[in-house]
Amino acid sequence: HRAVAHQSSSAWTCKEAPQHYGAVQIDAGQGKVVMRDRNNQAYFLSGSTWYNLGTVRLKHVSVGPAGIWGVDASNKVYKYVAGNFVVSAGFTMQQVDAGGAGQVVGVSSFNGIYCLKSTIASAYKSAGILSWDSLSKVLIYYSCGPLYGCWGTDKAHRIYVTQICEACGWAVVDGAAKMVEVGTDGNVFVLNAHGDVYLRTGISSGNPQGTHWTQIPICLPISHLSYDLGKLWVITSGGTILQCSQ
Repeated sequence: HRAVAHQSSSAWTCKEAPQHYGAVQIDAGQGKVVMRDRNNQAYFLSGSTWYNLGTVRLKHVSVGPAGIWGVDASNKVYKYVAGNFVVSAGFTMQQVDAGGAGQVVGVSSFNGIYCLKSTIASAYKSAGILSWDSLSKVLIYYSCGPLYGCWGTDKAHRIYVTQICEACGWAVVDGAAKMVEVGTDGNVFVLNAHGDVYLRTGISSGNPQGTHWTQIPICLPISHLSYDLGKLWVITSGGTILQCSQ
């Protein structure tokens, strides 16, 4: 399951970012960076220090135009409101992404994917029921950006792209990946089963699929990644947080 790379990029350099023991998952958006550790505690980065983000234990946390959202070990969905996370009723999700144009997307407990419209996501401020729209696709990871659409991967590590929050029009993209992250500027990065990171080049409004994959040369295997404002944030399989840029 290696993504197809037509060229390798040596222009990227990586350095150690502020560290936190046991970092497992990271997400960046709109200048903010959030992370969760192996104890399911969520954090946000301020300067060179990671600070606790609320008191709810989360297994996945995401930040973007829709705010800060997360899911716990029971797959309940939360939104960060006034200093802590507020739980929601309705569908349960194992992964959510807040990086689209104000909407939130998620992968359900049964790998179905759903979209929470921006009007609902922005108005949610106290415990209640969220109304998710089904996108009629089975994926294991799903991520959206505000410019050129949404990307996802399935259990076979196939890669897909579609328009934002649409239930049809899925296109298969060459390569293989276990997760994909879309930046707010439209850049798309994937991580394959071997811990290799690739950037999709040639993406535009006229060609949202892009043209080919470029490998980002990182000397250590990567377990999770995110991208925002020219900075690629990665967590190595050993739990080290790196910040990479061109």
